[in-house]
This record gives sequence, structure tokens and C-alpha cells, in this order.
Amino acid sequence: MTVQKLSINYKTLEEFKQFREYGLQELSMLEDLQANIIENDSESPFYGIYYGEKLVARMSLYRKDKRFDQYFEPKQDYVELWKLEVIQKYQNKGFGRELVEFAKSFGLPIKTNPRVKSDAFWTKMGFTPVHYNMERDLGENPLVWYPEGVSAQSTEELEA
Repeated sequence: MTVQKLSINYKTLEEFKQFREYGLQELSMLEDLQANIIENDSESPFYGIYYGEKLVARMSLYRKDKRFDQYFEPKQDYVELWKLEVIQKYQNKGFGRELVEFAKSFGLPIKTNPRVKSDAFWTKMGFTPVHYNMERDLGENPLVWYPEGVSAQSTEELEA
């Protein structure tokens, strides 16, 4: 089981259609993918795991500059993990865990906005909820993972 960077091309676009959440706004990677194909952006944010020839798990990772960090102490670059999904018949086989461990391997803090009813998975992976801040979180309920030496920003900093 190996996580690989997915190419930005129409083959990947076709592979995304097999995912259960295909077409749902919050999980659809198609718009991102199509924009990157049009822009010919070779730096793909998409990662996945193939089982044989079939893409069975996917996510996108975006590195965010520390000047946008409103979650971690000390302020630093961090990773936003989006749109993690494993095809239903391949769930509970370690593919999701493998994707998250790959994201953790960068050694940077991680922020994600989990899908409904996925909190147990994220808790098992070591993610914790943040202290909700209406301005910062805009109705989202982000979960974060802190590598060693990193903690939550204090609430005083958030209000400053």
C-alpha cells in the first residue's frame, strides 16, 4: 500500500467518478482538477492509493504559509488535508490511515474539516477539535493534529 501523487489529467478525472461522494460540492475534486488541467499546473495537490489498477483512496493536501496560521503555536507553515475518501468496499482496510500517516510524514501541523460522522476516525488518528472561533472557523468545525513541539494558539491571540 503506497500513497502516490496523482497526475493532473483526464484519467484521474475519470477515476474520481467512482467515489461515492462524486458530485457533492464539499468532496468533489473535479473543479480543482479541471482548473489545474486548464492551467497546466504540474504541482498536483492530489494523492491516492491504488489497489491493483483501481484508485481506491484519495485526498488533497495544501501547504499553507505561516502568515495564514491561526491555529498553531508557534505560528508556522501547516498542511490542510481535504477531501479524504476511501471507496466504500475498500473501507476499514487501512487505506485512510495510510493517507493520514503520509500527510503526517511532512512533520507539519495538519488542519482538516471532517465529513459528517467521521469524527471517530479522526480521533483514532490523533486529531482534536479546536476551540471554536466564529470569525476564524466560519461555520466549520476543524480538527487539527499537532506534531511534537506544537500546540494550539491561545484564545487571547485569536481575539487580538
